[in-house]
Amino acid sequence: MGYYDQSISDLMRKYAIPGGAVAVLRDGKLIYARGFGYAHVENKTPVQPDALFRIASVSKPITGVAIMKLVEEGKLKLDDRVAPFIAHLAPAQGATVDPRWEQITIRQLLNHTGGWDRNKPNGGFDPMDRPAIAATAVNAPAPASAETVIRYMKGMPLDFTPGEKYVYSNFGYAILGRVIERVSGMRYEEYVRARVLQPVGANRTRSGKSRMRDALPDEVKYYLPGEPGLGMTAPMVPSVFAGEGTVPINYGGFHLEAMDASGAWVSSTVDLLRFMAGVDGRANRPDILTADLVAEMTSNGPTVCISSGCYYAAGWLVRPTQGDATWWHTGSLPGTTSILVRSYHNFSWVALFNARNPPSFGGELEAALWDALASVTSFPTHDLFSTFP
Repeated sequence: MGYYDQSISDLMRKYAIPGGAVAVLRDGKLIYARGFGYAHVENKTPVQPDALFRIASVSKPITGVAIMKLVEEGKLKLDDRVAPFIAHLAPAQGATVDPRWEQITIRQLLNHTGGWDRNKPNGGFDPMDRPAIAATAVNAPAPASAETVIRYMKGMPLDFTPGEKYVYSNFGYAILGRVIERVSGMRYEEYVRARVLQPVGANRTRSGKSRMRDALPDEVKYYLPGEPGLGMTAPMVPSVFAGEGTVPINYGGFHLEAMDASGAWVSSTVDLLRFMAGVDGRANRPDILTADLVAEMTSNGPTVCISSGCYYAAGWLVRPTQGDATWWHTGSLPGTTSILVRSYHNFSWVALFNARNPPSFGGELEAALWDALASVTSFPTHDLFSTFP
């Protein structure tokens, strides 16, 4: 597995990434898990193979599986309208609610076809990036919770009719988190840990926090070296928390707690592969969803990449290949890069880094991981899962 050691080290050196971790699953066995570089540059603390990282939007497959568990429990249907589940979240006084809210379904939220376009010219925005504006709009405490952002957005017109097209939406997943809470009667994190993560043994995965002082034990420190001109120092921005002045953008420049269902989980490569092995539709390790629901979860989504025929379904990008399919998701926040892949040929892998990098890095990383796998001529037969708590 030396190909992984070399290619990841080379890529991190090229982009000045402080630390990372990579792990590979084959036939349900953890055959490779390694940390690279520094978890904490100033202290020269090395990254452990099972170090904890913010995983950003790799959180979305976790939320998607949680929704499928509620379907399995008979508490929800994918084509249920979402409006009744969030009816208690009232818009700002005097606001007009777009009647198309009544059309939005759970499936459309899962597949990013709910009706919001953050890329719309002349006014598109991601509501999760407006914690102060949202709080002010509905006279709620700042920074805005996910519930407050939903109340704010209820007073804004939709950008398109639900189901009309695919536009990636963190906000849609924020709503799904509230649906999970309403239907289960549990906090989002509690339900996901109890019904998704703990059953597969991913016991160290938790919702992350915005401030450095609230970091989890064994969580890495986050840097921004891959962003031009910043060196190892993150830019200072106004804190989303009132009265805190300016803070590094990666520690209080955004409200991670409100992003719980769309991008706030903190996990390790090992835990993420435990999760992957529990939902991948393969017999090597028992799945926590029925075969029918695994199939439902990864089918019937809007086309995302025309050239290769990939589509987005319930938290996964899916590319049908050779009678099976590759599923994956990537994630990025200031200080974070992540990727989780389930390949069509019985491998899965995860790579996590404590820096965010230019778009070219994502493509090079993806290629490097596929190339490293293709270069291995003899795979280990051991299973490293037992060596990690």
